[in-house]
Amino acid sequence: MVQKGQFLERSTLIPVGKEVMEGTAHRGAKRPPLLILPPRPEEGGGMDHVIAAELAWAAATAGFPTLRFNYRGVGGSQGSVGTGEALVQDAEAAMRVLLENAQSAHLAVASLHGGAQVALELLSRHPAIGGVCLVAPVDVPPAALAKLDRSLLVVLGDEDKRLPRASLTAAVGKSSRGEIEVIDDAGANFQRNLPQVGKAVSGWLKRLSGE
Repeated sequence: MVQKGQFLERSTLIPVGKEVMEGTAHRGAKRPPLLILPPRPEEGGGMDHVIAAELAWAAATAGFPTLRFNYRGVGGSQGSVGTGEALVQDAEAAMRVLLENAQSAHLAVASLHGGAQVALELLSRHPAIGGVCLVAPVDVPPAALAKLDRSLLVVLGDEDKRLPRASLTAAVGKSSRGEIEVIDDAGANFQRNLPQVGKAVSGWLKRLSGE
């Protein structure tokens, strides 16, 4: 679990249009850096979500730079809460900051819950994204995952039944570089076995880096 003081994150300002979003970043020497997308605002999500914090800690302690942020209108981020394309624009702004700060040409993206919609749209637009991790995804058609040609990791709690498991497993299996990780004795919010989520994502980042 994430404990206060275990690693140092720095406050980061992310410009998007005339407004500024708040984020927190951690430096690291390894590549790719990891952009963490919180749940969508309508899901009550923000960068301090417990899963987002766990992913940041796991990636950072493995040596990878991270950035997590609040969408516009959430927490201390300026502007009004958006949906759809507005969330994609926010994520693109955060992506640019992460790439610049890490001085990297490529990145990985991890999303939580409905943030999967944003992650998949980013992936369709930006070749710089080498892989995407969907943690407890919702509101995405499993069949869409079968078409992905970049690294894909789906992390689920074994008690999370929001997407049809058989269809999801089959779609990930058809993806050219797809993996699925099911966390035992866990639901959609991983109130149990949360560190296993971080372990799965840090292992995936190491494989992306060629370790």
